[in-house]
Amino acid sequence: MKTIKPYTFGMGDRFGHQGEAQLKAVLEARGAGIDVYPTWNKSFREHSIVGTEPQSLREEADAAVAALGWNDDYYIDADHIRMETVGEFLRGSNFFTLDVADFVGDAPDGSALEDWLDSLNPYYKSLEIEGLEEPLVLSRDSAKAAGMQFFSAIQKAGELYRSIESSKSDSPFVTEVSIDETDQAQGPEEIFYLLSMMARERIPVQTVAPKFTGRFNKGVDYVGDLAQFEQEFHADLCIIQYAVKTFGLPERLKISVHSGSDKFSLYPIINRLIKQHGAGLHVKTAGTTWLEEVIGLARAGGEGLQIAKEIYAGGIDQFESLTAPYSTVIDIDQSKLPSVEVVNGWTSEEFVGALEHDLNNPSYNQHLRQLIHVAFKIAAKMGDRYTDALKANAEIIGKGVTHNLYERHMLPILG
Repeated sequence: MKTIKPYTFGMGDRFGHQGEAQLKAVLEARGAGIDVYPTWNKSFREHSIVGTEPQSLREEADAAVAALGWNDDYYIDADHIRMETVGEFLRGSNFFTLDVADFVGDAPDGSALEDWLDSLNPYYKSLEIEGLEEPLVLSRDSAKAAGMQFFSAIQKAGELYRSIESSKSDSPFVTEVSIDETDQAQGPEEIFYLLSMMARERIPVQTVAPKFTGRFNKGVDYVGDLAQFEQEFHADLCIIQYAVKTFGLPERLKISVHSGSDKFSLYPIINRLIKQHGAGLHVKTAGTTWLEEVIGLARAGGEGLQIAKEIYAGGIDQFESLTAPYSTVIDIDQSKLPSVEVVNGWTSEEFVGALEHDLNNPSYNQHLRQLIHVAFKIAAKMGDRYTDALKANAEIIGKGVTHNLYERHMLPILG
């Protein structure tokens, strides 16, 4: 097991050109006294759409580290990996996000479930946990309900972990378990049960991604009750601390916030609570770098602006197919999307104003931003034309990537 650092920051780079700009943000954070460590993450789906190989992410990260003289730990995350897709990620990755969402709700093996339920007999009571105002009320019935929902999925996570471990027995890695892609948020009792299941499977989980109440839509701010989020986040931190001591889970176990980019209203809450608890944190901000690329191209004008306009036009034309895979993490009102004809007439300033996440700008359009977020397939089909534009405008794009990650994300979350 590779021991994870307390503060890690997940950064996706779909086209593999912003590794140095991203690492510069980490270095700026370090200069401000924030002890954060970079994690480059990319999923099988993103590799498939863009046409890259998993090893390319390792190569990008290694190149950025060498170029900027980074001499500390860094992580390469095989994001949302499954048994059927893990193979090509094994060589280059030292962080694996186990995605078993497809198995949530599957009927568990009866005898294994009963064994797990029996193991929790000492906890079926009103359980006091340090930091929680109200005790957890645990029972065999509530545990069984959680088991019917999640037991099979966590068993699959255990199988996947052991498969990875057998292939990388001489190469330590970090394990994350993702349980955020479910229909319902997990309450504190369910978090308790889930962590006990992971311990039973002997998964040395170091980050866990729970599902919170509210909407974590791609590239835009959180939609939901801030007080409720604070209550849930606080409860999860308390239960994680308890589970580490009680179930023998790794001491560095911490929360991972998925789709964490641009959740500006949550950052003060997260900042305050992790400091209050002395807790670690992992945040994934995958799509924000891609959006900064399009913003940078639009800001550059000329061919860059034309490419940005064509990405938007392609998004409108292929709206259904592009948005379908992201239906649970986007809310786009098509009536609030400008026509392609209107956008084709925009200046650089008008395009940037609509796309850049600046709530003080009346031109900002969250619907357009979410559409661009899922439209990277359009850019991928442009091939060299798109990547040549990234190279030609590397300075203006890179400045935006670094500024966005440091000023708008790392500083308010961890500063």
